[in-house]
Amino acid sequence: MAIARRALLAATLLPAMLPPLPARAQPGPLRIGYLSLRPPRPVASTLIEPPPADEGLDGARLGIADNATTGRFTGQEFALEERRADNPEEALDALRGLLGAGLRLVVADLPAEVLLQAASEPQALLLNIAAPDDALRNADCRRNMLHLLPSRAMLADALAQYLALKRWRNVFLAAGPLPGDQAYAEAIRRAAKKFALRIVLDKPWSFEPGAQRTDTGHMSIAAEAARFTQGAPSYDVLVVADEANTWGDGLAWRTTDPRPIAGTQGLSPTLWSPVHEQWGATQLQRRFRARTGRVMTPLDHAAWLAVRAVGEGATRNQSLDPERLWAFLRSPQFELAGFKGARLSFRDWDGQLRQPILLAGPRALVSVSPQPGYQHRVSELDTLGTDRPETQCRAF
Repeated sequence: MAIARRALLAATLLPAMLPPLPARAQPGPLRIGYLSLRPPRPVASTLIEPPPADEGLDGARLGIADNATTGRFTGQEFALEERRADNPEEALDALRGLLGAGLRLVVADLPAEVLLQAASEPQALLLNIAAPDDALRNADCRRNMLHLLPSRAMLADALAQYLALKRWRNVFLAAGPLPGDQAYAEAIRRAAKKFALRIVLDKPWSFEPGAQRTDTGHMSIAAEAARFTQGAPSYDVLVVADEANTWGDGLAWRTTDPRPIAGTQGLSPTLWSPVHEQWGATQLQRRFRARTGRVMTPLDHAAWLAVRAVGEGATRNQSLDPERLWAFLRSPQFELAGFKGARLSFRDWDGQLRQPILLAGPRALVSVSPQPGYQHRVSELDTLGTDRPETQCRAF
């Protein structure tokens, strides 16, 4: 009994007699930057769905929450550093501030011209969620830039595949005057050639949409839509290029001939839609609505994908080092689940995330591209957008 008491006393005193051990260094969270610059938007044709104040940012916040769920099991932590800017100079200053604070990975909600300036910062690793410009995936591509949202070429190819499958091959193209409208229309023209569609009429829209807010606005818009489409050669579908949503909705039900409308209005190719409920998407839609009180937009989903890509890369690579993460994201081993029925991955020739494109109406999911029968030697997803033999990107 005495021996047992002495052993217990020694065990009690031993920690106090030994020198203190150095505290174990706890790695901090992987900090992801979110940088936003929103140019002024034209007045939309309807005020039913005004742009949410935190559009995009809410998707990134949900991505951080989802990363944290996995991080509890892997011992990894993630944090979001949010910055908003009112002009390009302020956005670039904010980026330099993030880089100076030690951040490398930045979710970029920026227009194309500002994004290119941001990419000139050698320490920045940019996840593009807002600029669909095809040039950013071709001649203006950068090695430190990955693209989460589809390019305009991907959207146009997705729609063209569906029109070809339906044998709606004769297209009336209506293009607005804004730069985004013109770029979208050019993507439609290229897609039409690629998938053997025929643009029977390519016509610019020039009517001033402000008349719709007068007492007889619906009458003047109806008259203009009828004049705009009157006398057109026989066509199967009217494809609209109105990215700012200022006039395209006014063509529905008002064309001279009864024809479906597609493009930026009507049947629209899109990254994400509130009507999408397949492949577990309902669960993501509900979680987003519970957090924000609104529906998830394409920009929200692109931001969520960006943050989740970082989280998935950290989990699979077992590292929070930004350089190692970036290399892994671009490797063939990386895959991401995006609630779209396919594993998503980045193309190694231009940094574009290959992914299915939803074809959605206002209240229903109509189809998903790639369409059946469009095959590819590597991935059917590469039938959408710029393929490896076509790319002008040399940075990769």
